[in-house]
Amino acid sequence: MLHLDTHLAAIIAEHGTATYSILAGIVFCETGLVLTPFLPGDSLLFAAGTFAALGSLSLPILLVTLTAAAIAGDAVNYLIGATLGPRAVARGLINPAFVAKTEAFYAAHGPRTVVLARFVPIVRTFAPFVAGVARMPWPTFTAFNCAGAALWVGSLTVAGAAFGTLPVVRDNFSAVVLGIVAVSLAPLAVEMWLERRKNTKGAGGGASA
Repeated sequence: MLHLDTHLAAIIAEHGTATYSILAGIVFCETGLVLTPFLPGDSLLFAAGTFAALGSLSLPILLVTLTAAAIAGDAVNYLIGATLGPRAVARGLINPAFVAKTEAFYAAHGPRTVVLARFVPIVRTFAPFVAGVARMPWPTFTAFNCAGAALWVGSLTVAGAAFGTLPVVRDNFSAVVLGIVAVSLAPLAVEMWLERRKNTKGAGGGASA
């Protein structure tokens, strides 16, 4: 992940226009399969935008194909959650802690979670799954799914195209990738800290009583 620029350059050199399909496949799996939340998401979009600015990839094609892949991934994940979700969690095939964290995210933000979760690793993968388990109305889910995919892919890919070629970014790409991951995880870390603080206060209050 830290050397996405090097790996992506090699993929483009070897596969040419098939690179779009490879990138779309990664985005689809990262958003659509609860077993692959470890795949690169935000950093991959930024790197793809960087290569678009260099002329190795087409920015319009990236925006269309990756947005479509993100929408399709969430849709498949929703359907998996609606049909197999409860049984998969009960059998331990899916980490219940991730599901619980995503459910807490839903409790705080409602259906907007489908959009907001796009920018939070791990939660991004489990949000559509939990929406399916909870049987969120399909039209509501689809509207937020499309909006979230467009915002997520558009903002990070365009950011890569705008800033990825700057010398300070190009020469410190690994640090930039780490920074993107850190910023993406910040909302989840804050949520966990607030929850832990709330639980600590609750335990303290119970002890004093």
